[in-house]
Amino acid sequence: MRKFDKIEKPKLISVTCNCCGRQLKVENGELKEGCFAGRQAFGYFSSMDGEMHSFDLCEACYHELTKQFCIPVLIEQMTELV
Repeated sequence: MRKFDKIEKPKLISVTCNCCGRQLKVENGELKEGCFAGRQAFGYFSSMDGEMHSFDLCEACYHELTKQFCIPVLIEQMTELV
């Protein structure tokens, strides 16, 4: 879950893992550790039609969740990091 300071230009002030509740490291409006950000807009043919869901997971919770998958996550090496 992300919180922003909206006084001037939106600035990230905190990120909390939605699973374990741990505060992730944020400095000067920038997230300083790995985090999985999930965001999904549900549309037609969904029981959640018209809803936007979003959440953040720390790396430990991401690993715990994905190791339960019957089909593993596809992992590819990136040549450029942004």
